[in-house]
Amino acid sequence: MIGIDEVGRGALAGPLLVVAAKRSGSWPQGLADSKLLTRRQREDLFELLVGSFNFGEGWVTPTEIDRLGLGACLRLGVVRALKNLNAGCDEEIIIDGSVNYIPKKFKLGRCEIDADAHIPIVSAASIYAKVRRDRFMWELSKRHRRFSFDQHVGYGTSQHRDEIQTNGPLKHIHRLSFAPLCQATLL
Repeated sequence: MIGIDEVGRGALAGPLLVVAAKRSGSWPQGLADSKLLTRRQREDLFELLVGSFNFGEGWVTPTEIDRLGLGACLRLGVVRALKNLNAGCDEEIIIDGSVNYIPKKFKLGRCEIDADAHIPIVSAASIYAKVRRDRFMWELSKRHRRFSFDQHVGYGTSQHRDEIQTNGPLKHIHRLSFAPLCQATLL
């Protein structure tokens, strides 16, 4: 069975990351929706997951999101994640959410609302995705010190909105098709 989840869908900056997970070892204790775990819990579980699961990553850039739209990019991220996992067309796949972005060639694919909270393989994908994207955003904050990407990881917090207002958006990092960025002046 393969579980799929994404992180970064609603962010104003940074990539979207879709992760496909497949268990190859034992189940670690404490799997849950990544949003319900602390940063330390996610980091600890991440280390256990890397040793017991295979993961396929489907990164989608802000530029691709602006050009193609979020729905098409969710599909693109799923395709990339399944390809990177070397998923077979006959494997059962569960994706978190209400829209099935799984390519039709995967006959046993289905979506389930809140799967990341109650299906362990999807929880594993959720945790792995959150840690990988957060780490990416933390690295980004080192290169762009006027933005606190290490704190808000690109989401539309009041702090991030203030930073955009003060500094303007960053080309290829901010999603310029998302409000409130459409009218902002590029840096």
